[in-house]
Amino acid sequence: MDKEERIRRLKTIEGHIRGIERMVEEGAYCIDLIKQIQAAQAALHKVNSEILSDHLHSCLIQAVRGDDPDERERVLKEIAEVYDVAVKPNRR
Repeated sequence: MDKEERIRRLKTIEGHIRGIERMVEEGAYCIDLIKQIQAAQAALHKVNSEILSDHLHSCLIQAVRGDDPDERERVLKEIAEVYDVAVKPNRR
């Protein structure tokens, strides 16, 4: 997915969020709201996955193959931190 495609997808998601906001303002049925929110979350997840994949196939590989052990550790630490956030349950 290239930059223009990501921006297009994010603008579409933004439109979905505005639609959800209107639904809330209009008192839409809860299940309809939940379905729209789930659709927006799935779209965000798709963009997130594509960005992560690109990172793994470029930045991470470059750091692992590189000669700088500090850079390698930095990039590996970033991946571990992203993973930790992804697997932690939502806290409130």
